[in-house]
Amino acid sequence: MKKLFSLFALLLVLTSCTFTEEITINPDGTGKYNMDMDGSSIMAMMPKDSLKQEKNVDSVFSFKEMFDAKRDSIAKLSKEEQAKIKNLEKFNMRMKMNFDTNQFLFAMNTDFKSVAELQEVMSSMSELQKMNKGQAKNNPMGDMGGFGSSTAKVNYEYNGKKFSRKAIVDKEALKRLENDSAAASYKMIYESSKYIIKYHFPKAVKSVSNKTAMFSEDRKTITIEYPFNEYMKEPEKLNFEVVFK
Repeated sequence: MKKLFSLFALLLVLTSCTFTEEITINPDGTGKYNMDMDGSSIMAMMPKDSLKQEKNVDSVFSFKEMFDAKRDSIAKLSKEEQAKIKNLEKFNMRMKMNFDTNQFLFAMNTDFKSVAELQEVMSSMSELQKMNKGQAKNNPMGDMGGFGSSTAKVNYEYNGKKFSRKAIVDKEALKRLENDSAAASYKMIYESSKYIIKYHFPKAVKSVSNKTAMFSEDRKTITIEYPFNEYMKEPEKLNFEVVFK
């Protein structure tokens, strides 16, 4: 398995991925947040001989399980930092690698009682990344905006009449990322990958400020696709407001 992941890391730099941020808001204001990375094209490029001894993986685990395993270290943090970690315990993650169907998927999701609660959780995610930036430097997923970007804080607002998504850029963090040699090594991935926003609403959409948004037939779902490297450099490009009918 160790040799496999070394090969996987090499192929990751040579191929593209699709990152999808998906939010579903129910009529009562509750909903679900999901972020996934589809790297199936990586699996398709792997030499078949290298996969003969490998077993398919379909693993689901929660942040709470990870935090429980590190509870001694977490207990040494400040009360404020511990509270931020506590906010993330409802997140679940799934990793699926199927060598027969060339499928590789990494997904992270959580349910929320309101968009305000989602906002609080995502703010905690952003803060956790800053606390853990030493590890994020060597992880191509580390600065992804949908996970709570270390270069921008994404705010969500919803009042039943309007919905907005707004990234507030941390210019100093963005500058550090641009000068980070580790991040530069993933430039090829960013340039060939795309970032997709897919939001499902309980009401039909009247208008979206982003002119590239595509609508479902009932106008309750909007989809926006954007080059991932451009999103990394200018996360505010995916700021938009939705007005409902």
